[in-house]
Amino acid sequence: MAAPYLTEEHHIFRDAFRKFLKKEAYPHFEQWEKDKLIPRSFWLRMGENGFLCPWISEKYGGLEADFGYSVIIGEELERLGSGTVGIGLHNDIVVPYIEKLGTEAQKQKWLPSCISGKTISAIAMTEPGAGSDLSGIKTTAIKKGDHYIVNGEKTFITNGMQADLIVVAVKTDPKANPPYRGISLLLIERNTEGFSRGNKLEKIGMHSQDTAELIFEDAIVPTENLLGIEGKGFYYLMENLQQERLMVAISAQTAAEVMFDLTKEYVKGRKAFGQSISDFQTVQFRLAELATEIEIGRTFLDKLIVDHMNQENIVTQVSMAKWWITEMAKRTAAEAIQLHGGYGYMEEYEIARRYRDIPVTSIYAGSNEIMKQIIAKNLNI
Repeated sequence: MAAPYLTEEHHIFRDAFRKFLKKEAYPHFEQWEKDKLIPRSFWLRMGENGFLCPWISEKYGGLEADFGYSVIIGEELERLGSGTVGIGLHNDIVVPYIEKLGTEAQKQKWLPSCISGKTISAIAMTEPGAGSDLSGIKTTAIKKGDHYIVNGEKTFITNGMQADLIVVAVKTDPKANPPYRGISLLLIERNTEGFSRGNKLEKIGMHSQDTAELIFEDAIVPTENLLGIEGKGFYYLMENLQQERLMVAISAQTAAEVMFDLTKEYVKGRKAFGQSISDFQTVQFRLAELATEIEIGRTFLDKLIVDHMNQENIVTQVSMAKWWITEMAKRTAAEAIQLHGGYGYMEEYEIARRYRDIPVTSIYAGSNEIMKQIIAKNLNI
């Protein structure tokens, strides 16, 4: 049954995007995994065809499309491969900060190039000593005349090597009590004096997605690059995490569906003891269990997407989805590779890549332990 938020226009859009990916991405994705980078040329092709930030106002070159189009792009990129996560981060996590909080001058300066693919964006919150506890960040931005002096390090930054524009969480008031009241957001550009990139981080999965360390050593950032109001950064981050975590759940759900389809096809074709593996009752039961969990995840997710499109506050439910669906996807991966047997451990089979890629979904955008804390707190437990 089609999702309730999808119209005929959405389906036409999905078909067009699938055709685009079939031509521009699928033939090259394995090479991108080997190169450990998605080339800028693909970002530009995405932009040329209207697949970057389609929700932005026509005033800045966007299509003013609803969130359903973002869901479609996220799902189809995940079907291609989890290493495309940085495109979704650009589309639906980073650029919304600029659209919601930016001044008119900031929007005019950056939104059109974010839509075209000429500007690749990133968001820098995590530090070597601060992950889920954002109030513990140490990067400082001290105002001096018409600029800030930024010092600190960020790590695990998606799009870190290629990013032209980075939303950076900083402490503009290191002495604030409680600490989170001293956090602000700065827009830091590629050519900023005092800003450099550290190591390109080697990961066990998502190889085509570049992830890096960022270093700020007396970096000079104009005060006009302050995003929103000074000292309100923590609140902005919390407000936007609902959509970020929903996008993670969407990707994990799609990955689980892909892994199930790969496994179903494999066991039907693989012979053992004179019959297809799929003829064994134990295999049928394991697939039936997976299919049930996947269906539960999709039903819950579709409801949350509708609620989110209606601008409802669903922080608790999204935290539930982010936790449960990513864990379900990990279970699916483990069962899928087992049912593939020895071939599942071979790089030539897609399930091997999927098995490597899925674990991080329960870690980033707030670990699943944090999701459970949020749920418990909001339920007054």
